[in-house]
Amino acid sequence: MPDARDAPTEQSRAVLYCAPDVDTCAAEVFQSTRRIDRTRDAPGLVVFALREAVTLLELRGVFATTIGASTAIHSGPRSRARAWARELYDAYPEVQGLYYGSSMNGHAPAIVLNDRAQRALPEEPQFHRALNDDMLVEILQRIALRLSYGLR
Repeated sequence: MPDARDAPTEQSRAVLYCAPDVDTCAAEVFQSTRRIDRTRDAPGLVVFALREAVTLLELRGVFATTIGASTAIHSGPRSRARAWARELYDAYPEVQGLYYGSSMNGHAPAIVLNDRAQRALPEEPQFHRALNDDMLVEILQRIALRLSYGLR
């Protein structure tokens, strides 16, 4: 839970933000600068397959309306999204994550897995490279062009 200044704080729950496509991941991760920075904070690209199916709440459809919210819970202020995520975690103990629309990539699918999904995560990823790996330059150039982001 963030502190009074909305800064992250240590907590007992864990989450993993991910998406089925790299464009969405880049759009979300680099949204504040709109520049894919290949070196700052040593970013990487990780591809993995879950070891088993997980149960997700679908927030892109009518479900948000039926619980008294709207799709603004995943496209509005982050503090609102976090508050809803905490409430949904408590209200749906069988749920392992949320399936929502990326506010940075045209509502493309995005996923946040919570700590209940931990056993579904693989021990090793299928692919893991630092973004400053020359192997990724062309891919990152294409993504930056599609998103109108810079590339550094």
